[in-house]
Amino acid sequence: MQVVFLGTNGWYDTDTGNTICILIKSDKYHIILDAGNGLYKIDNYCKKKKLAYLFLSHFHLDHIIGLHILNRIKCFQELHIFGPKGTKNILNKFINSPFTMPISQLPFPVEIYELPKDQKKVPFHVNSKPLLHSSLTLGFRLELNEKVISYCPDTGYCENAVELSRNADLLIAECAYKSGQQSKKWPHLNPETAAKIAKEAMAKRLALVHFDANIYKTLKERKEAEKKAQEIFKNTFASSDDLIVNI
Repeated sequence: MQVVFLGTNGWYDTDTGNTICILIKSDKYHIILDAGNGLYKIDNYCKKKKLAYLFLSHFHLDHIIGLHILNRIKCFQELHIFGPKGTKNILNKFINSPFTMPISQLPFPVEIYELPKDQKKVPFHVNSKPLLHSSLTLGFRLELNEKVISYCPDTGYCENAVELSRNADLLIAECAYKSGQQSKKWPHLNPETAAKIAKEAMAKRLALVHFDANIYKTLKERKEAEKKAQEIFKNTFASSDDLIVNI
């Protein structure tokens, strides 16, 4: 499998990248983690039509704004969207007139589900747990092809993030804050707390992602965060747009 970082920014697009969107390329499926503006690049990496499974962590716009270009994507045979409670109601409003092309007019069938209620609708093992954020946000643990990928987007340090990441082959964790920064009112991870999760979970690799565009203005600053995290969890790397990682 390959993991392709289509968008690695948090909040808004800049010269450092697009907002958050991650593609997992497997033999049978296109699997997408969140739908920021990076989603528009997916056809660059997926030339064959397959069933697509999109997991939305929450509804802050930097995680769903890419949904407005669904009508131009060519590699989806069908799209199955999974998100937290309330997903059906929110997306039926958002992916609709006057905001964008309605779901009924898209060039492929779309089904919308909510987790954990509809977990059995996923053809591979997935577990979801609420994380520590300003609104309901899900983290995900995906198991397929004998590999485990954990995705912990917008969150502060919490036990659910550790549980989702237990022995993961790759933990993809947000790093919105710089070293030492934190906020109880607006919980996010910094390099140290992301690395702490990876170390406690005994993950194999840690990818830092979702760098707050207002805080991380250069890719050099991401590398500095990488070094700080490596002091706690050695096998850490800072992601950037269009990075491809083999799992």
